Amino acid sequence: MKQEFHTQLRLLREERNMTLEDLSLKTRIGARKLEQYEAGTEVPSVQTILKLSNALEVPVSNLLDGLQVNS
Repeated sequence: MKQEFHTQLRLLREERNMTLEDLSLKTRIGARKLEQYEAGTEVPSVQTILKLSNALEVPVSNLLDGLQVNS
């Protein structure tokens, strides 16, 4: 089963021991907006997804495709 975007975003951020504020500073996206992305209530634009992947140092596909996990 693949993780959804918002779940994957949170997992990748937490893996890197980053707070929402840390990610906000790296991406210049407000922490409140990042919270909405992680909650799944907002969907980021393609440009925003690129910023997030750069800040998290992962390929865009890691955010969009998610990771394969055992169910």
